Amino acid sequence: MSSIKKVVLAYSGGLDTSVILKWIKKTYQCEVITMTADLGQEEELDGLEEKALRTGATKAYIDDLREEFARDFVFPILRASAVYEGRYLLGTSIARPLIAKRMVEIALAEGAQAVSHGATGKGNDQVRFELTAMALAPQLKTIAPWREWDFKGRADLMAFAQENGIPVPVTKEKPYSCDRNLMHLSFEGGELEDPWNEPGPHSYLLCARPEDAPNEPEYIELEFDKGNPVALNGINMTPASLIRELNRIGGKHGVGRLDMVENRFVGMKSHGVYETPGCTIIHTAHRDLEGITMDREVMHIRDSLIPRYAEMVYYGFWYAPEREAVQALIDKSQERVSGVVRLKLYKGQATPVGRKSPNSLYNMELVTFEEDSVYDQSDATGFIRLQGLRLRGYKKM
Repeated sequence: MSSIKKVVLAYSGGLDTSVILKWIKKTYQCEVITMTADLGQEEELDGLEEKALRTGATKAYIDDLREEFARDFVFPILRASAVYEGRYLLGTSIARPLIAKRMVEIALAEGAQAVSHGATGKGNDQVRFELTAMALAPQLKTIAPWREWDFKGRADLMAFAQENGIPVPVTKEKPYSCDRNLMHLSFEGGELEDPWNEPGPHSYLLCARPEDAPNEPEYIELEFDKGNPVALNGINMTPASLIRELNRIGGKHGVGRLDMVENRFVGMKSHGVYETPGCTIIHTAHRDLEGITMDREVMHIRDSLIPRYAEMVYYGFWYAPEREAVQALIDKSQERVSGVVRLKLYKGQATPVGRKSPNSLYNMELVTFEEDSVYDQSDATGFIRLQGLRLRGYKKM
């Protein structure tokens, strides 16, 4: 007889987790509590509690975590300028440790013996959920149905759902596996399984196609304090509300859309589309502001850590000591990154066109091409001779 009497399931209401809820009850003969994290999915949360209870959950949590998500998870990776494989801003990756953290908290409060998730055995999310659970509550067991059941694919899940009266939001017209939160919206599956195919029209939701975007540019000003965006066009905003408004503005101009083949942690390549309008603007402005506020060597050390830091987040090591240590260094580097960046939004691009800061290291008198009294150009002669000393010696060998 199973020792598992109660399970907390990370529940989105989509095809996978809807089937999983019913499958766990039938397979383990146990109580299932669902946990849905409101990370900015908008209309996707409508009717979710009722659906979970109707499908068999004994209790359904729907927790508003939008501000915590933006403040404690999104902003730290933006301070780090974290980009996976040079392009991906980690919108799905960074949501998982928060979802798993809340899932564990509910499991401990409810006296559950296990947690569960809808991640497949092919993906990254299984690792992210389970590493977080191991870090925070190693005594809890994890049920990973995609690694246990006999279903071969989503066609089998659709059949199970129909047999058990479970409504699911997947159609032939919209065949994607989607993940949406405040930071981004991702699309996988459907025609995207062939990387030669151009993404279809149903994969445009947050971002306008550049050819459909306004023909006139829009200028905005984004203010930062110690690496965090705090105000838009002079209006102070909370982290979540700032990202939401930038999503609206950036999406209108087609900013922040990415069509990418990436390397999953488990070893395979995958093709998907990411729409990240607001955080693309923040990332672009933040990097630009660092140009006038960060010391060169500090910036170069931080930049050398970006690929490693991004891997930590992508692979699921958010609560690992190495990520926390690197984060401390990054946050120290951000103490001077305060100021305002002016950006031009036009036809899919967010272009910085002005920046200012009370901590600026930019000296106009020093870099001018006109006459100045602060720099003796002849000093460069000795500087270059010393830099070339080893090269001259090496050439003689």
